[in-house]
Amino acid sequence: MPSLKDLKNRIASVKATQKITKAMKMVAAAKLRRAQEAAEAARPYSKRMGAVLANIAQAEGGGADAPALMTGTGRDQVHLIVVATAERGLCGGFNSQIARAARDHIRKLLAEGKTVKIICVGKKGFDILRREFASLIIERIDLREVKKIGYVNAEEIGRKVIALFENGEFDVATLFYSEFKSVISQIPTALQLIPASAPSVVAADTGASAVYDYEPDPGAILGDLIPRNLTVQIFRALLENVAGEMGAKMSAMDNATRNAGDMINRLTLSYNRQRQAQITKELIEIISGAEAL
Repeated sequence: MPSLKDLKNRIASVKATQKITKAMKMVAAAKLRRAQEAAEAARPYSKRMGAVLANIAQAEGGGADAPALMTGTGRDQVHLIVVATAERGLCGGFNSQIARAARDHIRKLLAEGKTVKIICVGKKGFDILRREFASLIIERIDLREVKKIGYVNAEEIGRKVIALFENGEFDVATLFYSEFKSVISQIPTALQLIPASAPSVVAADTGASAVYDYEPDPGAILGDLIPRNLTVQIFRALLENVAGEMGAKMSAMDNATRNAGDMINRLTLSYNRQRQAQITKELIEIISGAEAL
């Protein structure tokens, strides 16, 4: 049984930890608001970009002039998996959920005899995946020094993915990230980047579909629009990840603060009981000595 001094030191230690977790919760809550606003602001642009891409792709009709980024290589043998996670931990199961979704997909591809290559965006995803797929990881992109995720970060990742595709190093590229829903809900999501999957065309509010003439031709427009759309989708995924990370961290630190409070109560109760038992024992010894006299 620990002594009174040990219990007192442990209570002080847990109280210090509780102060840290409470401060981290407040910091995450402050960052969450800005990250959530950024993620929600990126969604309409991303969806509209997809709608424009769908309209032009429909006009093009998948002809011979369609860019390779849209049509693909015609094969399905080599897959590039881009796993975007956080750079830091202390955010519950946020990183492990993304890594688990990517790991299940990779195992499925390997079981089918496919070749898999992995790019890890974020330290935590790299740490998890390298335990099982270290030989498949071709690059790790470090964003720890980036104070605020910007379009340039997504553009750098997009250029690397496109360069690999143009060099014929893969046939299909899939991005894994976490879509932010709420503070307690982040959904691991898989998005196919190459071949670009054009979403279905959404009709206007009036229900009428307009006919457009494109200048230059749709093939030339797609050649410029698809790489930009790929970068936009990566940028949106990074913003969703930041919001999800802050939400998960806020929830995890809140739970840690509550658990620390419960532990302090239990330790304080044990301390008081042991102290009372020690006082009672000393009184018994004094009374027994007095009666012996």
